[in-house]
Amino acid sequence: MIYSVKGELQSASASDAHYLAVIEAGGIGYAIKTTHTTMMKMPPVGSTAVFFTYLYVREDALELFGFADLEELNCFKMLISISGVGPKAALSILSDMTPQKFALYIATGDSKGFTRSKGIGAKTAQRIVLELKDKITNEQVAVGVTDQLPNMEQISSNAGEAISALVVLGYAQSEAAAAVAKLDQSLAVEEMIKLGLKALAGRI
Repeated sequence: MIYSVKGELQSASASDAHYLAVIEAGGIGYAIKTTHTTMMKMPPVGSTAVFFTYLYVREDALELFGFADLEELNCFKMLISISGVGPKAALSILSDMTPQKFALYIATGDSKGFTRSKGIGAKTAQRIVLELKDKITNEQVAVGVTDQLPNMEQISSNAGEAISALVVLGYAQSEAAAAVAKLDQSLAVEEMIKLGLKALAGRI
């Protein structure tokens, strides 16, 4: 399995279906399909770039997908695990939103947020929310919160949703709860998610 590719960014282009980056590493050029979100984080052509990758195996082809960070890669993996959502649809969704926004939609059950992406209808959007939200039950979130703040009255509903969103992005409930517990409980959910990610990455 190819975990990541680091090398010189040879080219970056866009089509109706996806964004394509070509990375040269070890004398080999890797064609990597990616999202608008990732492309906006890439350095200029000719610079060194890193993609966290996923090799998608089909009967007739091997396709390499890459992302600027592990959060977006995890979102991609979760999306393609859902029946009826292939790589093309997953790229479309992640081109329209950051991993933080993706997690927020899941945590709050906002299926309409996904219908803004090309090719995603109401039924598919509802299936995405239903299947992924099942992975982060209220009981799981409550356990993580209780470990960090014994006084549950201190936990705002926004904090609970932020913790759920961080769990969607791949963090353990205890880690997410510890990060959110340190924040101002009056903050908006999206701001809590952003600051929680920074805390988990050791940046604050």
